[in-house]
Amino acid sequence: MENKIREMRREKGLLQEQLAKKCGVSRQTINAIENNKYDPTLALAFKLAQELGTTVDDLFMPG
Repeated sequence: MENKIREMRREKGLLQEQLAKKCGVSRQTINAIENNKYDPTLALAFKLAQELGTTVDDLFMPG
């Protein structure tokens, strides 16, 4: 699954570490998701979308 997390995170001026803290995960988790090496749980996907001010549908696309 591809995503726009890196792009949207940078638009918000957030570092991986900052987004991770807001979502209750490690920076490494955010990095793995951004690099399409890890698919987040549904709960984390919703939290990421909330923190980035978007929807899960806009954040993630089938790869």
